[in-house]
Amino acid sequence: MRYRKLGNTDISASVIALGTWVMGGWMWGGADDDQSIKTIHASLDVGINFIDTAPIYGFGRSEKIVGKAIKGRRSEVVLATKCGLRWDVEKGDFYFNSDERGVNSENNIYKVYKYLHPDSIRTELENSLRRLNTDYIDLYQTHWQESTTPIEDTMAELVKLKEEGKIRAIGASNASVEQLKKYGNLDADQEKFNMLERKSEENGNVSYCYEHDIAILAYSPLAQGLLTGSVTSDRKFGAGDVRNNNKLFSPESLIKINSMLDELKEIADSYNISLGQLSLSWTLSRVGITHLLCGARTKEQTQSNAYAAYVSLSVDDKRKINTIYNKYFGLL
Repeated sequence: MRYRKLGNTDISASVIALGTWVMGGWMWGGADDDQSIKTIHASLDVGINFIDTAPIYGFGRSEKIVGKAIKGRRSEVVLATKCGLRWDVEKGDFYFNSDERGVNSENNIYKVYKYLHPDSIRTELENSLRRLNTDYIDLYQTHWQESTTPIEDTMAELVKLKEEGKIRAIGASNASVEQLKKYGNLDADQEKFNMLERKSEENGNVSYCYEHDIAILAYSPLAQGLLTGSVTSDRKFGAGDVRNNNKLFSPESLIKINSMLDELKEIADSYNISLGQLSLSWTLSRVGITHLLCGARTKEQTQSNAYAAYVSLSVDDKRKINTIYNKYFGLL
């Protein structure tokens, strides 16, 4: 496994991280807790020491699973979680209604708000520490930004928590460049990034973070499974699955994406790797992208993701990949 520092910290995190949204079951059609724990153990065993979770992933379920899985192995883990999405208070910016399966405007068990007031952050951190069965978080991130609390107030509280030893590093997620500037001395920025979804490059996040030595944690690097080549145009997803509402998963889009992947397969085969591993390696080679947050349900999936860290694409093959991409989706 390869490791990189998180920004200017001394925290060494694997370039392939384990994302645990799917382990909460919420928005992913359910999850098997025992299988999730085995997947976390398998990740640690192959050198993935970076685990990312959040309270909202299953309304605490993902954090509890991670906490169980790392019991006795906490020293091996760079543990990241988040704050700023509350379903137990109605303060801040209203975000969405949800039930236990996913976003749902008809069956509203939860009303989710974006909220980053200092008191709320401290409450959320204590709840996360309890669920994760730890007394500190390595990387604490604001999950989504909101309009009712000045960023300066949010950052001041995060700095206090760092000074108290409750967190080691500070990050933001789903933030604009202007918001990153207001935060100031951040260690990491977590943004969606993959071959099909590159807004964080287009809107300047990647270049800003590269210039200021801020780690970029790319989430959804396989575009929720699209870039593995395993999603066919007739694929159906269960109730509450987030992919049901994603235009990239429409039959028309899937035909186009899979046609591109068919052409990329020759390059993948030349390295004796899968299409998913090729996509991860390509993403990791982008300037400024430092870590990939890869979701996994099974130990086989996380082992496959880990191998991508060892693949080094040639300049010529990266050029070929870009040319094939451009044929289907425009300039890269």
